[in-house]
Amino acid sequence: MEYVDVAVIGGGQSGLAAAHALRERGLVPVVLEASGRAAGSWPGYYDSLTLFSPARFSALPGLKFSGDEDRYPHRDEVVDYLTRYADRLDAEIRTHTRVESVESDDAGFLLHTADGRRLGAAGIVAASGAFGNPLLPDLPGQQGFAGEVLHVADYRSPEPYAGKRVVVVGGGNSAVQVGYELAKVATATLATRAPVRFLPQIRDGKDLHHWLTATGFDHLPPHWLIHYVGGTLVLDTGEYQDALESGRLQRRPIFTALDGDEVIWDDGSRDKADVVLLATGYRPHLNYLAKLGALDEQGTPLHAGGISVTHPGLVYLGLEFQRSFASNTLRGVGRDAEYVIDPLAAHIRKAPTAAGL
Repeated sequence: MEYVDVAVIGGGQSGLAAAHALRERGLVPVVLEASGRAAGSWPGYYDSLTLFSPARFSALPGLKFSGDEDRYPHRDEVVDYLTRYADRLDAEIRTHTRVESVESDDAGFLLHTADGRRLGAAGIVAASGAFGNPLLPDLPGQQGFAGEVLHVADYRSPEPYAGKRVVVVGGGNSAVQVGYELAKVATATLATRAPVRFLPQIRDGKDLHHWLTATGFDHLPPHWLIHYVGGTLVLDTGEYQDALESGRLQRRPIFTALDGDEVIWDDGSRDKADVVLLATGYRPHLNYLAKLGALDEQGTPLHAGGISVTHPGLVYLGLEFQRSFASNTLRGVGRDAEYVIDPLAAHIRKAPTAAGL
């Protein structure tokens, strides 16, 4: 059986940042990616998705985005960037390799892949993201709903919904961005638990992320941010807020139930609906760690800042609010990689080596 220093599970932005940090410390990672390319979830995102941060603030360690640093890169640009980043890494990336389960063994960990292979590793970086595990709330009346219910993970473009009545559930950036583009071809309504709150993208001629970096706000722990902000904020240059205020994009409090081809709003009124689109977020996609005992009953990893509190040698990258509000973004994952890889490297250097087994 093959043994490696570190198995990095996931070949997206988090896994690539981990591999870079590991190579910087002289360790030999093997990146295991379930899909056919090292670009993570980005190829599967909706067509119009652009980064909320400019290119100058969105690069992984060791490689800048090419071109105008003040532009907001499109989804396909990010895919190309991650592909170039992977090609430059001095690390083995095994695509079409899905990890099914992980267990402890004398060398540290034993990984089982979907194709029946086994791989021993002294350390593991769980960097599989969340896109493969969309949060699907149980909507009252959904079983009898005559329309279509889908998650934004399965949404690509507005054209298939032209002329339809679409209710978008959620009040975050993705919900508002998708609702805004749907409103150009369909009757679109945002259904949210609270009014949408906007945060200006540009202040004094500079992108918000300039000020987040300059003030150090970017590095604050997430509990401070949640206390200060008190809820979800949507970045906006003004177009989204204008669409809501003008009525081009409608917003209503979350409905109480679905009934036939209608939604029942909180005031008892009803509207026809062809599609309910859930922009309700994601949960960590870490089911392969269930046997290991590294997760709680809800499937949430037991960790402190990305370092497992149950298994030495296991770390996480790309979790939402792992160490800051940017932890699961291109611009934040590199910092988190530096934080978790140092103790992981120290642990591996003390662990038995393959030569000694």
